[in-house]
Amino acid sequence: MSADSTPSGRGLHEGSELRLFSIVIPALDEADCIASTVEHLHVELRLKEIPHEIVVVDDGSKDATWDVLQRLRERIPELKPVQNLGPHGYGRAVVKGLDIFAGDAVCIMMADESDDCRDVVLYWETLQSGCDCVFGSRFAKGGGVVDYPWLKLRVNRLANWVIRQMFRVKYNDVTNAFKAYRREVIEGCRPFLAPHFNLTIEIPLKAIVRGYSWKVVPITWRNRKSGQSKLKLKEMGSRYFFIMMYCWLEKYFALGDYRRADAPARSRTAETATYEPTRRG
Repeated sequence: MSADSTPSGRGLHEGSELRLFSIVIPALDEADCIASTVEHLHVELRLKEIPHEIVVVDDGSKDATWDVLQRLRERIPELKPVQNLGPHGYGRAVVKGLDIFAGDAVCIMMADESDDCRDVVLYWETLQSGCDCVFGSRFAKGGGVVDYPWLKLRVNRLANWVIRQMFRVKYNDVTNAFKAYRREVIEGCRPFLAPHFNLTIEIPLKAIVRGYSWKVVPITWRNRKSGQSKLKLKEMGSRYFFIMMYCWLEKYFALGDYRRADAPARSRTAETATYEPTRRG
């Protein structure tokens, strides 16, 4: 049994074709790069004839991000910009997008074009195979990173090692924000608690713990060429730990109360899967 899906979930959606792919992109002061991100994404999806909408959530930008989005909307009808006027934070902006997306599947990606648009196509094709979630790995065979800051890379590898030990899974890039889900996964993982970047681990860990099927595909990541990263390591450590412990307590002590209704009960033992990510075509 491979770790590209959970034991209970393989083939749950065979024959269930997806009709619209929503891409949710939170943006904060990304005026220099949001246009190229949206344009390249739209072109790639259009060339592959994937029906889509692009939901960009402006999370209180102080630069011209919103003005850029308004001009883009005149040329790209699939673009649906929205402003997060309430409390700000990466997680809150993503949840804002998850509250309004119209598709039957959704991909969460970054605004700085660090995520590869071709991998969005790979996510769509993988979801169409029947799984509930697609998790990208930059550290699987076939994946890669370019210009990853040295300190963040070391912290990333340590954090993912801890998560793998605590949840006893082989997937090695849980902290990566770039993932895709069927709509029922998003609804089944609510309510979301994480207001900041710790949402990047809350959704996949809840999906795994609650019995949704998942596949791993190799992806590439490139450091941003403009603007500044919004992830601050000093501010995020305790927040990541809180969400990790919340999901860990649910896994081992909730007795399956939050598992999807059609997932068989499972004892509080380790996943027995081995790690064999889906290869690129």
